[in-house]
Amino acid sequence: MDHVDVLIVGAGLSGIGAAWHLQTLCPQHSYAIVEARDAIGGTWDLFRYPGVRSDSDMYTLGYRFKPWKQAKAIADGPSIREYVCETARENGIDKQIRFGHRVRAAAWSSKEARWSVDIDRGNGAAPEQISCNFLYLGAGYYRYDAGYTPDLPGIDSYRGRLVHPQHWTDDIDPTGKRIVVIGSGATAITLLPALACTAAHVTMLQRSPTYVAALPAEDAAALWLQRHLPPTWAYALTRWRRLLWGMAIFQMCRRNPEGMKHLLLARARAALPAGYDVGKHFTPRYKPWQQRLCLAPDGDLFKAIRSGKASVVTDQIDRFTETGITLQSGQQLDADLIITATGLNLQVFGGVQLTVDGQLVDPAHAMAYKGFLISGLPNFASCFGYTNASWTLKADLTSQFLCRLLNHMRRKGFTRCVPRNDDPAMAELPWVDFSSGYFQRALDRLPRQGSRPPWKLHQNYLLDILQLRLGTLNDKVLQFHR
Repeated sequence: MDHVDVLIVGAGLSGIGAAWHLQTLCPQHSYAIVEARDAIGGTWDLFRYPGVRSDSDMYTLGYRFKPWKQAKAIADGPSIREYVCETARENGIDKQIRFGHRVRAAAWSSKEARWSVDIDRGNGAAPEQISCNFLYLGAGYYRYDAGYTPDLPGIDSYRGRLVHPQHWTDDIDPTGKRIVVIGSGATAITLLPALACTAAHVTMLQRSPTYVAALPAEDAAALWLQRHLPPTWAYALTRWRRLLWGMAIFQMCRRNPEGMKHLLLARARAALPAGYDVGKHFTPRYKPWQQRLCLAPDGDLFKAIRSGKASVVTDQIDRFTETGITLQSGQQLDADLIITATGLNLQVFGGVQLTVDGQLVDPAHAMAYKGFLISGLPNFASCFGYTNASWTLKADLTSQFLCRLLNHMRRKGFTRCVPRNDDPAMAELPWVDFSSGYFQRALDRLPRQGSRPPWKLHQNYLLDILQLRLGTLNDKVLQFHR
């Protein structure tokens, strides 16, 4: 059986970042990356639908150690994928990746103080086992093989092309077509203006609206700093400015939701045609930032609506027909192409089945220590980014803490580390306070958080710096063994 000190699962943003930190901060530890797909990039290699982009700016979604140098702050998917690939190539990380390796299960043995990881290689290849001292899951939080599609009445009646954005293929040509995009989240809001460039007409059909904020695609201040300062200085200053601004917006939404709601709706109203029904189509039932705030770079969504090439319909589906969709209001939407931008299926621990000394682990009965170590699981970590900020901010902090932990264990001669909650007064809370459908559908399968640190999930980068980069390892919650 092949053996490494650390096995990283996933070659996306999280996995490549973790590998860089290991090489830099723990050069004495061997590692390997296993990736189920045949390419680097994770989410940004999977999603190929028109206009695919991040809804976080690249100055905070990018790695702390690698400046983002392109002009656009809100970057498209191919640019993000190339950024991750470039990071791997520049640092020799690509040579440590084993593609086509899908982790099926992992078993911890206390006697041997190591994980045995079962891997399917597909294409008729024999299964493989790799053992490791520490297992790090950087495989994201949703299923790559299946997006979420609700029960849509009469969907089999439709005779046109039907596709979920997660499964977009190159043979789909939107040119000159009548298109209906079902959904109102970030994916739908990205698709509508991108498709409107070539389609005959695009309709975004939503049950309820989402808050949408128009922001410049390019950060003028960041570009000025890049022209006048060394790249690392310019990037650091821009990163902190964007980070603190994002935190301030989030806090304002939580502390003054009515004021922020008024501001967001006023800006939407100013960007839309005169007399447009903002109350019906752009006023959600929830408060700002109870779900993720969607971005429209340079107001592209509003421009598409103003041009007449796109429209928003707020209604519910009565049934599908051969030519489109009949709504509960009686309106008929004819379509040559229907895109079900209806969400993601969350997947706990990347779908890996975990056992500890022969006992199957139920994630829903575990608690997350500092948001990424799991109670009762030795030498195990799972990366999970922020819901209210860029994913990579938390991933970078997680990787740094992991390296601190590994170096501490090496110095002290420890072979095993496991967090345990021995506080009977610690209340268990849901993993996140977030009302988005994809989280609500999975809350009963996710680990819990606690009511107090180190089990409380802050969703706050500054607090996590104190806890993950500067906090002590000897907190009596982390239990070490030789």
